[in-house]
Order: sequence, then C-alpha cells, then structure tokens
Amino acid sequence: MLSRFSKCFSFAASRDWLYRHSFTVAGLRSVVTDLGDGTTMHCWIPKLHNPCKPSLVLVHGFGANAMWQYGEYLRHFITHFNLYVPDLLFFGGSFTSRPERTESFQALCLMKLMETHGVNRLSLVGISYGGFVGYSLAAQFPEVIEKLVLCCAGVCLEEIDMKNGLFKVSSLEEASSILLPQTPDKLRELMRLSFVRPARVVPSWFLEDFIHVMCTDHIEQKRELLEAILKDRQLSNLPKINKPTLIMWGEQDQVFPLELGYRLKRHIGENTQMVIIKNAGHALNIEKPKEFARHLKSFLIKGDSRPSSPPSLKEQIQKTFSFDFIRYWSGWGALAWGVALLLLEPIFETKLFAMLLIIFLLNSSLCFLFLNST
Repeated sequence: MLSRFSKCFSFAASRDWLYRHSFTVAGLRSVVTDLGDGTTMHCWIPKLHNPCKPSLVLVHGFGANAMWQYGEYLRHFITHFNLYVPDLLFFGGSFTSRPERTESFQALCLMKLMETHGVNRLSLVGISYGGFVGYSLAAQFPEVIEKLVLCCAGVCLEEIDMKNGLFKVSSLEEASSILLPQTPDKLRELMRLSFVRPARVVPSWFLEDFIHVMCTDHIEQKRELLEAILKDRQLSNLPKINKPTLIMWGEQDQVFPLELGYRLKRHIGENTQMVIIKNAGHALNIEKPKEFARHLKSFLIKGDSRPSSPPSLKEQIQKTFSFDFIRYWSGWGALAWGVALLLLEPIFETKLFAMLLIIFLLNSSLCFLFLNST
C-alpha cells in the first residue's frame, strides 16, 4: 500500500512546489543564464530590480536546493533588498561541463552571473558550503562585496584536521556518504550530525521520497566538490579579506566544529563579528530561525545607513498588519490541495485516502508552524 501511495504523492515534491510558489509570490522569478563554455546557472532574481535598494545574494550549502534553505527568510529581506538566490553548480538547475570543482570556480561563475544581471555591488550570506563560495568571492572581488555573512562555514579547515580527529567522520569517503545520502540510514545519520534535537521517528518511506526527489542528481560531481574543499588545504594559503563580516555558528555543530569558527575569526581579524547560537547545530537556520533572522537583520539592515526606497502598497500592508503574503498564499495552496483530496476521495481506497489526508495535515501543520515562527 505504501509503494502505491508513494506513486500518488511525494511530500518532498509538494514542498518543493510550495517553495517555488512562495518565491514567485514574493516578487522573484526563476531564470537560467548561459554563462558560456558549457556552464549554466539558475537563479531567483527580482521581477523588477529597484535601483534604490542594495542587492543581497543568498548562497546555499550542501542540501536540497536554494529554495529549501532560504524559503522561510524571503519575508525578512524582500522589502529591503533586491534579492538574488542562486543554485550553485550541480545543485538545482545549475550545471557545468567544465572540469573545475573548486569553490573559487563556483565564486567566479557566481560573479559572472551577477554581472549578467547588472549587479556590481552586493552583500552576501553563505551557509556552510555557500560560505566557502562567498569567502572566495570576497577574496577574488573585494570591490564587489559590501557585507559578508558566513554561517557554519569551515573555511579555515585544513586537510590535516581530518587525520587529527577534528571531525566526527574519519575519512572523506565517509563524509561523502553522509552529506550525499542515498539510503534512509545515511539521511538519519546526517540529521543526527546536523541537528541538536533531530526527529526521532521518521518513516523510511518518507526519507526515501526526499532522497529520490532531492539527492539523486549529479552525485559524482558533488563528491568531487567535497574532495576539492579538503585537498591540500592549508590555512596559510587562505587569503585574508577586509570586509565587514558576520560569523554565525551553532554551538554544537558536529559537521564543522565551533573551533573552526574561532579559527576563522582570528584569521580575518578586524571588521569581524561572531555570534554563537546556543542549542543549535550545523543546521542553525532550521533549528533557530528566529535568532538566525534576527542576527542577519541586525547586521545587514540596521547597520545600513543608506535611505531606503519608498515601500510598495503590499509592503505597507505587511508592515501595518504584520502580515506575510508569502505564507498566506502558501497556506491557501495547502488548503486548496486539501479540498482536492476531498473531491478525489471516492477514487481512492479508504486506507490510501486516510494516508493522504494524514500527509496533508502534516503539510498544513508545517505551514502553520512556519506562520508562528516570526
């Protein structure tokens, strides 16, 4: 019955559609840009670029795609910035046939993408691997970066750290099998490493669905990205940057231990703030969304003395009523899906329909959970 159910409904695909819908409602559009030489990059860009607003680029880490890591944070920044949310190469809709796998090549492609869209000055938030790329972009193009946020990004790691037992894993092969999970057990292991309080009971069919939808593309190329991060890496070869930088870290991060955060702060030196979030692991943007958003806003918005552009009517309503259009429409989308289920009830077997209804209620509960997480 579960195999038949999985063919009828995919929770991961449903959430992915919901995020896509929310990005569109937020005023962004999906664009694939050909950078030439076999490289294309997908990015969510503003439908209308406002020249009076600064630009903010949100760069994801190893995970599903950019939408899943930043979907819940659009509402905090959409009124203050021209938002750009790219998929890095081999994630989402981005790909290259070139052999380069370093974060410096990722940063170069990201810079080309921004130039294509007319963005020559920007602030950047990078989570985990996205922080590696963001740091490299700031080192290569210092005139472009205004502010930089690095979240649980082990930029200062060295190849010898693996041999010295700094990490929970003992080899790159073991790290790859966890960070690129292909079985429910490996995904559970990733959850245990990423969260302080991971979900205890998650059905295997649920995890298999997520893996099938989100974790099966470009596996070999992603392994090569991980290898490139560690190979011959030495702190003495890491260039220094001189831009206002916020380092954010989960106190109990088991993927990139907190020691790497302290190491990064010492390496950058001045112009650096560091925030340690308690009771949070590597996935601090999911575990502690309120604190995560608050620190980002304090650094990126409150410290910006430039005059903001006049708010639109929608933005004025949001500010007046503390109302979130993105989640409002997402909630109605979930409700419409539920109504469709009721109409389709005669077609399904009773047990199958009951299972579909449970999944819908779970989906709706997540929507309302997100509504209350501001």
